Amino acid sequence: MTEEQTQTEEKVRKEEFKITGDELVAKIKELIHEGNINRLIIKNEEGKTMIEVPLTLGVVGVIMAPVWAAIGAIAALASNLTIVVQRVEEE
Repeated sequence: MTEEQTQTEEKVRKEEFKITGDELVAKIKELIHEGNINRLIIKNEEGKTMIEVPLTLGVVGVIMAPVWAAIGAIAALASNLTIVVQRVEEE
């Protein structure tokens, strides 16, 4: 591994939040506002992935509109969900 590769390595940390469908959109907006999220995964009660959204800087505006619609539909259909957030920690 070269010195350049070592410097650009990032640590990815996972966090899980158990919420109800009613709280889903508000919690996701809060998490995105906090920043440095790399990936967002929403799972149902059985632990099956319902949607997985890669997030990069600048992809929160108009491009996210279809994703917000899907998240809203999931919130309406599901009662208990788990949000898995992958955050990038710079060393």
